[in-house]
Amino acid sequence: MTVPKAAVFDLGKVLVDFDYSIAARRIAARGKLTVLEIAAYINRSPLFVEYESGRVTTQQFFDEIRRVTGFQGDLAEFSNCFADIFTAIEPMVQLQAELQQRGMAAYAFSNTNELAVAHIRPTFPFYSKFDGCILSYEHGVMKPDAGLYEVVERQSGRRGAEILYLDDRPENVAAGAARGWHAILHESPEKSRAAIQKLGLLNHG
Repeated sequence: MTVPKAAVFDLGKVLVDFDYSIAARRIAARGKLTVLEIAAYINRSPLFVEYESGRVTTQQFFDEIRRVTGFQGDLAEFSNCFADIFTAIEPMVQLQAELQQRGMAAYAFSNTNELAVAHIRPTFPFYSKFDGCILSYEHGVMKPDAGLYEVVERQSGRRGAEILYLDDRPENVAAGAARGWHAILHESPEKSRAAIQKLGLLNHG
């Protein structure tokens, strides 16, 4: 069996949890829509996919949010309202550290946006430990599109079973598995750790 040499982590719901209702409450406090209206807009508007695909800039994203919600602050205030919604999932952060201590390279692989990363990068020390970061908005394509998986392979210099991949979205995991990656559907830190232990990449206990 090929032993994975690179660990590839999704960010949201794997290494960091997030809650967009926090952003909705903050934006509502400075705008004309209710919290529920803003939450519905976040969930349904194609603007967010456009932003995470890199097809609109941060300024364009902010301008449209401000137009729709009546947000009264500037971009700096909005950035804090929108992006400060993350908390570290500590058992998974520890898992990343353990794999790297055992000599594996580690990569972030995320459908995300510039504002989120600008907040995560200085806030969570684990982010600076990655050997590389493959982020949807920087490449103009989102998981599960094969193009973004190809970027992972190019950056890591690894292919197929040399890549261990953890993601909480079944469609993203399936796309990795189709490329021969050791793809694990992340459901809980305990289940992910057990799956990795079965590959002999972590100590038991």
